[in-house]
Amino acid sequence: MSHGVVLALLALVSSKCLVSCLPVSSVSSRLIENMDSTVDPCDNFYQYACGGWLKKNIIPETSSRYSTFDILRDELEVILKGVLEKTVEGEAAALTKAKTLYKSCTNESLIELRGGAPLLNMLPDVLDWPIAVDDWESVYGTTWRLEDVIARLNEKYGTQLLVNFFVGTDDRDSTSHIIHFDQQTSLGLLSRDYYACDGSYAEVCRAYEQFMIDLAKLIRTDRGLEINETRIREEVTRIMDVERDIAYATDTPEDRNDPVLLYNKMELGNLNTNFTLKVDSQVFDWIYFTASIMDTVNIRIPNTEKVVNYSPNYYRRLNPVLAKYTKRDLQNYMVWRFAMNMVVGLSRAYRDTRKAFRKALSGTTSDVAVWRQCALYVNNNLDNAVGRLYVQEAFSEKSKELMEEMIKDLREVFISNLDELTWMDAETKKAAEEKARAIRERIGYSEKIMVDEYLNNEYKDLSYSAEEYFENILENLEYVQKKRLRKLRVKVNKDEWVTGAAVVNAFYSSSKNQIVFPAGILQPPFFSKGQANSLNYGGIGMVIGHEITHGFDDNGRNYDKDGDLKDWWTPDSTHRFLQLSKCIVDQYSNFSWDLANGLHLNGNNTLGENIADNGGIRQAYQAYKNYVRKHGEEPPLPGIDLSHDQLFFLNFAQVWCGTYRPEQAVSSIKVDVHSPGKFRVLGSLRNFPEFAKAFHCSNSSYMRAHPVCRVW
Repeated sequence: MSHGVVLALLALVSSKCLVSCLPVSSVSSRLIENMDSTVDPCDNFYQYACGGWLKKNIIPETSSRYSTFDILRDELEVILKGVLEKTVEGEAAALTKAKTLYKSCTNESLIELRGGAPLLNMLPDVLDWPIAVDDWESVYGTTWRLEDVIARLNEKYGTQLLVNFFVGTDDRDSTSHIIHFDQQTSLGLLSRDYYACDGSYAEVCRAYEQFMIDLAKLIRTDRGLEINETRIREEVTRIMDVERDIAYATDTPEDRNDPVLLYNKMELGNLNTNFTLKVDSQVFDWIYFTASIMDTVNIRIPNTEKVVNYSPNYYRRLNPVLAKYTKRDLQNYMVWRFAMNMVVGLSRAYRDTRKAFRKALSGTTSDVAVWRQCALYVNNNLDNAVGRLYVQEAFSEKSKELMEEMIKDLREVFISNLDELTWMDAETKKAAEEKARAIRERIGYSEKIMVDEYLNNEYKDLSYSAEEYFENILENLEYVQKKRLRKLRVKVNKDEWVTGAAVVNAFYSSSKNQIVFPAGILQPPFFSKGQANSLNYGGIGMVIGHEITHGFDDNGRNYDKDGDLKDWWTPDSTHRFLQLSKCIVDQYSNFSWDLANGLHLNGNNTLGENIADNGGIRQAYQAYKNYVRKHGEEPPLPGIDLSHDQLFFLNFAQVWCGTYRPEQAVSSIKVDVHSPGKFRVLGSLRNFPEFAKAFHCSNSSYMRAHPVCRVW
């Protein structure tokens, strides 16, 4: 049985034909080079599709993983480097600001010259770091108040510690903003599992503690203070104890899967009554704390203000944790967590304090090129200005029309598939169709970013110096946080994009019921006007189906067509949905990953993405078959002996070619809501009978799951 490439043609890719032969297109070459046609696709389709890619691609020393996505992101950064380094007379002020920020970031000689001074100068603003000064108690001890420190770190530096306070969309009223209180979601070691500090986690913990010690010693040296390593180690041990206790007080990701259970609405004053926190006999005043933050944007908050508490159990567990520690311990921990993220803007000596920790956590042994770090940083902070520069340089407007057509096709397939779902009753199907029809798409970029006046107005409050990168970082932190806080009394703008344009990714927003495909992802292998439609549907078509299905996964299904958290399901349909979802949870939990020391995937944490993958591939394939029925069969792709049905699945799989360092593989299982690329391919295709049919796989082959799991 011949599943793959005509092997003789491989030789023709790089040699002259002595007799007439089929031309091998560049697309065919790419597909062939990535494959391993010695593998039976029915045994392991991922290896068949990506074996060649895995053989020829080595993870760069600067990276913790390497994949098709990473290659596209690398290429996008090269484009950003070009546009950010180009001087253009009379361009919009916002674009000049982006270039100034980039210049300050790449000004390595000046950053070296300034050393750690920028950090040392601003630490007193957050009551300093006790380890790094000698007189902390005498200077700050009497005035120290937990509310003040957490509020300061929040409103001025966007750092959420102990109490996670933010203004966001009200889940039950998606047109309004509301204050949220949540558990600390950011941990220095990424996942609570690492804090056991045993086995494979021991090295990560040691490196984390050494990072603290080295940074504290460096700051003390620069301040001309004596170094007592024994004392520093004692304090670092206490910091580690604080963070471990906080980590264990948090709810697990599995506990947070249901947005209905997360939503606890109450009056602000209720927090003082029911969620007491105490440090050194000082009782945490929730009303004072909230006012401290919101006063900075001139918004008055009454005691009766309605707020949402996402983590009542966390706050109940946090109180006995805080009782164990002194204010010095807590201050040490909070400023450490702030400072550890700020070393990126300082000299090499400061950046190197985290080197061993980064290696232990992600396996990387050297830093990414400075210009890459800077292009990424500017894009993350001025996404609309950078998006404008990217679109002008690299985006084809024709992509929009093709995408609109494909989205229309995929939406109709999703809706028509509702009819054949035996597990869903008519009432719920009707509501599901209404929601699917209400999904709004965003393609490429927002037209607004092409208007100078709009762009300049968005960034009018920002002013950068090409000589002060660290201060520019601080300005960005405060700007972003204040912008969020000011939204409290403002209606949600549902037309606002959830991302910039220069991004290789796609998104679904449950509160906006919106799917977004930024310009950055609209390129091969996902999408190209010049490649076969089988490849486009297997690439971006699957991504479209994936994002649509997110509106109906274990999280998205809880939101209605308007983006409000509202139960539009009958109890019977809900019960059946949960049963079918459990099949997928169990199936993916059964995958063990060799790159992660044989760890099993977490089927609960990845459920939403796995549902979206399984729905996305099915809908994309059906949409492609509808396209063929309407337009006729496509001509064979020159130089590759595969049908277009097979090419559809091949391109889908090659989108996910990639590999990880062992350290990153372990951390991705702990924190990533996506399954690794290998299992995104194997999981979804094993559940799809049309794949087995396309490659003539027998009923007993590995690529046929037993049982087949299907939700959508």
